[in-house]
Amino acid sequence: MTAPEHEPPVPLRGGKVRLGIVMLCHNELPLAARMAEVWAAGGAVVAIHIDAKVSAMEVATMKADLDRFEDVVFSRRHPCEWGSFSLVRATQDAAALLLDRFEDVSHVMVVSGSCLPLRPVADLIAFLSRHPNRDFIESVTAEDVGWTVGGLNEERFTLRFPFAYRRRRKLFDRYVELQRRLKFKRRIPEGLVPHLGSQWWCLTRVTLHAILADRRRPEFDRYFNRVWIPDESYFQTLARLHSNRIESRSLTLAKFDDQGKPYMFYNDHRQILEESRCFVARKIWPRATALYTYFPRPVHGEPSAAEPQPERLDRIIGQAVSRRRLGRPGLYMQSRFPMKDRENGKTSAPYAVMQGFSDLFPGFEPWLAERVDADVHGHLLSQDGVEFSNRSRIGPGGLSDSAALRDLDPRGFVANLIRMSQRMQVIQYSPRDQQNLNWFMATDPNAQFYVITGAWAVPLLHSGMPFDDIRRIAAVLQRIELEQMGVLNSVWLKARTRIWDLGDFCSRPAGVLRSVLRELGGDPDMSANLPEMRELAGMGRFLQRLRNAGLRPQLMGEFPVVEPVPSKESM
Repeated sequence: MTAPEHEPPVPLRGGKVRLGIVMLCHNELPLAARMAEVWAAGGAVVAIHIDAKVSAMEVATMKADLDRFEDVVFSRRHPCEWGSFSLVRATQDAAALLLDRFEDVSHVMVVSGSCLPLRPVADLIAFLSRHPNRDFIESVTAEDVGWTVGGLNEERFTLRFPFAYRRRRKLFDRYVELQRRLKFKRRIPEGLVPHLGSQWWCLTRVTLHAILADRRRPEFDRYFNRVWIPDESYFQTLARLHSNRIESRSLTLAKFDDQGKPYMFYNDHRQILEESRCFVARKIWPRATALYTYFPRPVHGEPSAAEPQPERLDRIIGQAVSRRRLGRPGLYMQSRFPMKDRENGKTSAPYAVMQGFSDLFPGFEPWLAERVDADVHGHLLSQDGVEFSNRSRIGPGGLSDSAALRDLDPRGFVANLIRMSQRMQVIQYSPRDQQNLNWFMATDPNAQFYVITGAWAVPLLHSGMPFDDIRRIAAVLQRIELEQMGVLNSVWLKARTRIWDLGDFCSRPAGVLRSVLRELGGDPDMSANLPEMRELAGMGRFLQRLRNAGLRPQLMGEFPVVEPVPSKESM
């Protein structure tokens, strides 16, 4: 329960705030020593816990560097393991040392050796003086928390975790799975409601002493000794038992990505860190010398108790998390190749797929390129090679015209082609081309299909090949196009489609081309001068010969057997 905002303050011992710092150090001890000097010079007392795994020589050097500060003490050392109770035990001992050694300490704040004060320590003391009885500790019930990563939320309190997560991951996972199968469930101590939150908290002396001196502490310690990541739940849970003046937030700026890993701040983050007006930030890159030189800012006049303002930084971090999770539309890279149907857009911009037009109009590509603001390519997915516009060997972004290279990743090839160019991309397509991108393009909202079905028969009409070969090829091409039409007519279609059969198109070519130009952003009036069209006289008889040979044409539309069809007809 949170106390009312206007609750009368409880008098502090000595009438003023005295800040105590618990500093947990695991590495980079020279840097941690500099931070301890900053805290001590700012008027705080510091209790340092050094991981027992750190060498004795490094510890001795740090103690010698800080020997001149009477208000810096060192607590009993424990070997620390991420996610284990050892971090809680280290915090308990350092906090107890502060309370015992310095009777005037009114607030205790936990930091790490990589935490950097951004504002003067006097500002933090002034802020605590305005809220002398508040416990600043992020504390949210386990069932309501939404930021845990790794699949363990309530289970971290009901299962046992005797194995180190990082060093013995297989044993950790197998033991968790065994407990789930056996439906094992630990008993939570009576009266405890598990809470989670940041391990970087600032508690009043009264609340912290009540936690450390609780007569049930041995019971609580035994229970949390097998909780997963207890440093995020021990004090956060017990503070709810001993304080009704909790401000559920941390005074330390600590941000995490969507994998649960802390963001590290570098020299180029100086401006946004300063704008955040936060008191402390972690995690700072050890070699960010510009940040360590610039912060904390010196006191100008009276210390400022102004509230932190991390909103802009929160927005930037949120955008970074979103960009990391989703990526940019149509961008594929080796480090985060997306799962099928989980992409942030298959491609980055609209593009057009023209099927059958180049079969009817041999000069269709240059004709269209003059009338629309786009790169008009040939058959990019041709079996024999990539036909870039103007038939160049190297396309946008240095893409090769090699079919072998393209076929290693055709989806990435098309996506990269579209992303590399500022202009719209228009590609020619045919049943003779590679067909492994049909579903990819059909389910892409950026794709626009303009299809003349059966147009592949026109080159066969003029091929001069033996009819037996023509019939065999026609059967293959028709089967391919029928499968493609099944894709373009599926319920999962997201592309825009305009489909005409060959007979319908030949009855009004100018009208169709006018609508195509309009939709591609060109001038519809420029469709008056049609490109030269292949002769279609004899198409009806050709289709009848295919029928006589046992192949039923299904995609060409109606052509009279006797009367030849004019090659052009304007509307």
